[in-house]
Amino acid sequence: MFRWGILSTAKIAREHVIPALNDSENGLVTAVASRDLSRAQALAGRIGAPHAFGSYEDLLASDTVDGVYIPLPTSDHVEWAVKAADAGKHVLVEKPLALNADDIAPVIAARDRNRVLVCEAFMVAYHPQWHKVRDLIAEGAIGRLRHVQGAFTYFNVDPVNMRNRPELGGGGLPDIGVYPTVAMRLSTGKEPLKIRARVERDPTFGTDIYSHVTADCGDFDMTFYVSTQMAARQGMVFHGEAGFIEVATPFNARIYGDDMVTLHNHNHTEATVYRFPDTRQYRLQAEAFVKAARGEKVDVFPLESSVKNQKVIDAIFRAGESGEWEEV
Repeated sequence: MFRWGILSTAKIAREHVIPALNDSENGLVTAVASRDLSRAQALAGRIGAPHAFGSYEDLLASDTVDGVYIPLPTSDHVEWAVKAADAGKHVLVEKPLALNADDIAPVIAARDRNRVLVCEAFMVAYHPQWHKVRDLIAEGAIGRLRHVQGAFTYFNVDPVNMRNRPELGGGGLPDIGVYPTVAMRLSTGKEPLKIRARVERDPTFGTDIYSHVTADCGDFDMTFYVSTQMAARQGMVFHGEAGFIEVATPFNARIYGDDMVTLHNHNHTEATVYRFPDTRQYRLQAEAFVKAARGEKVDVFPLESSVKNQKVIDAIFRAGESGEWEEV
């Protein structure tokens, strides 16, 4: 079994990723690290991990783990991804990997010089509903794709939460704006060419709390909005000349609703529904990562794609400032 170490006791690790790692067929969590040893010990005891460390450095120096999952605040991702790779560990780092596309270069360099696997944790890339969307578009099920529409919102005004703290990398675009972007890219194989956007910031927090984005993708357009201070909603639609595809719960599958893709024909006389019961996208991510780390030929989300995704977010911020079209 692949031995996982966890850098921090963050909520996403406790509630989503650690259960998936221990549920996977090829890995288990053997170590937890925290800057507070008692917290590491408490979580390790709860999940049955035999090792707990009072510093991240101690975990990285240990031979009890093969790879690490990093759910630290976004502002710490690049630093600890590089340190983990330099320690010879494979690295799965929570999204967004960085706050600027240029910041990912040191991570790629660390991956290459240490010959380890480093991936950004886009769990949606492993969900079969997105493979189905990609295949439907590729086989012409909706004809020529003309427009992609997306939304992802939740309501959070907790001043302590990292999503509302700019010094930790908080804000809506880093947290959830990456999802409509990556979903479009995975499904179509296309990249946005230029961006227009309106970005609204919270006057107290300073973080971006609402963004409306228009992207010119060459053959089609994309529009989406994200917010950290609106009622919770998410959805994606791919609209073509011969039909359209709706993805009911595109990002938080099983939490916002059923894992379901619906293919509508051009005049609403027929709809084909594809359901994906009991699909555990975090588990699928974990299993694919371990297989790739062991040298098996499986698809994972590469750092080169992380750079492309972050370039879109960077362009959105620039467009929000300039009020003009910005090239990606």
